[in-house]
Amino acid sequence: MKVFSISDAEAFVKTGAKEFRHCRKTLVTPSARDVLTEHGIKVVFDENAASTTTSVASSAPAPSSSAPAVGDAKIQALFNSPEAKAIKQMICDIGHRCWQRDYNDGNGGNISARLGDYFLCTPTGVSKGFMKPEMICLVDIDGKQVAGNAPWKRTSEILSHLGIYKVVTAAMGVCHAHPIHATAFAMAGIQPPQCLIPEVEVFVGTIPVAEYKTPGSPQMSELLGKLAPKHQSILMGNHGVITWGTSVEDAYFKMEITDSYCRTLWVAAQLPTKRTVIPKDEMKILLDMKKGLGLPDEREGAGPEKLCGCDPWEFISDRPVACATPATNGAGGGSVVQATNAELEQLVSKITDQVFQAMNKR
Repeated sequence: MKVFSISDAEAFVKTGAKEFRHCRKTLVTPSARDVLTEHGIKVVFDENAASTTTSVASSAPAPSSSAPAVGDAKIQALFNSPEAKAIKQMICDIGHRCWQRDYNDGNGGNISARLGDYFLCTPTGVSKGFMKPEMICLVDIDGKQVAGNAPWKRTSEILSHLGIYKVVTAAMGVCHAHPIHATAFAMAGIQPPQCLIPEVEVFVGTIPVAEYKTPGSPQMSELLGKLAPKHQSILMGNHGVITWGTSVEDAYFKMEITDSYCRTLWVAAQLPTKRTVIPKDEMKILLDMKKGLGLPDEREGAGPEKLCGCDPWEFISDRPVACATPATNGAGGGSVVQATNAELEQLVSKITDQVFQAMNKR
């Protein structure tokens, strides 16, 4: 099998072709696909294509360089400004912390930060534990790379980040990773229960599960845009976690808190318990604290009786029953209370008694 790499894609761009065809004998890497699509080249799978790649020629002149066209000195000045340099270093530091905590395997995960009207982001195909500032890319609000050093190309999942930035003006940093415990919840489609740990309630709040969409797709971007205004941490169905904050480090803090909470829930599920919870009136105090910090929460203004929709220990001790269903419609507040195991058992018992009574009357 021939591997079509990023260098092959850059060479292909220079041909001026507008269509790239390949068959099963050619493996197109994600980075190579990014290069082609960024230059307006249509990628087509064709089983009848030759084992090597083929193209449909175009009369358009070949680009003079494979690097993204900049053409604006102001963009370059912004990209090389002291502020940008500091953020680039912070992105690299956060990437290393994610890697050290086993949040990202291989080249997984991505980090970004708002810089004026543009966004700095991690490159594709690079381990987050070994990034350098010169690898960081700059994109516009549509995800087009406008600055960066060759051969580094922006992450293929930048659209997911932009889905958040477009609707949350307070978002200055976004972090996406695959922490093991939180990702397990995302795979299971289970929203972590609430009313158990104060720090989670104040600094993160409810953590919805967004239904699965292809990573980096416009559909994923749209769904995250619907959830982000009321949630700073979102489990991405069968994928991982994405968080936003008032800085890159703040976004990372949300990631740490989310995974630590999911890990704590898993440990608590193995222990005998007195089923303690945060009292509802105390929950109201925590949410008032959160509001004072300017942090969003879908439960803002809700009465005490609605702050904990069901007993969170029903989830912990009887894992098949969760307190909420995944936020599949992206409506933002997607917590739907379900019957607990005890309630289901009572219902089954009641129906059984009614059946026997009916049989005895015959």
